[in-house]
Amino acid sequence: MEIKFTEENLKKLEEAKSHYPTNDAALMSALWLAQYQFGWLSTDVMKYVGNLLNIPYEHVLGVAEFYTMYNKKPVGKHHLQVCTNVSCMLCGGYDVVDYISNKLYISVGETTPDGKFTLIEAECLGSCGTAPMMQINDYYEENLTKDKIDAILDKLAKSE
Repeated sequence: MEIKFTEENLKKLEEAKSHYPTNDAALMSALWLAQYQFGWLSTDVMKYVGNLLNIPYEHVLGVAEFYTMYNKKPVGKHHLQVCTNVSCMLCGGYDVVDYISNKLYISVGETTPDGKFTLIEAECLGSCGTAPMMQINDYYEENLTKDKIDAILDKLAKSE
């Protein structure tokens, strides 16, 4: 697979760069674009981003490794990120992790054999008032209960 941004994403990158005084400052935006297009940040993708921005690969890697929102390995079609920070923990965040883990037969950090689900624990996702919650790809599911989790997972399992 050739690693190259689409024309649309190249335009988005140029737009992002126009808002910053240096290319270094646009790195996080570039990594978001790359993750959105390629699904995760492989070494080759990070090198590509570094080349586009004229930033050393080691710097790109350092930023990608520091921030947990960047996927450094492939994830399932449905990336389940369960918050286990203080509010969610107190409201059952770890129970949600355990329930999903048992239901999908995967541990935290694993992907189901069919590639549909990846389960991870997440730090605060900023929805403390609706704990426990999880982020699925780019959207939030809040006030989770076992019944609500069952309905969510059933719906996602049936989606293409």
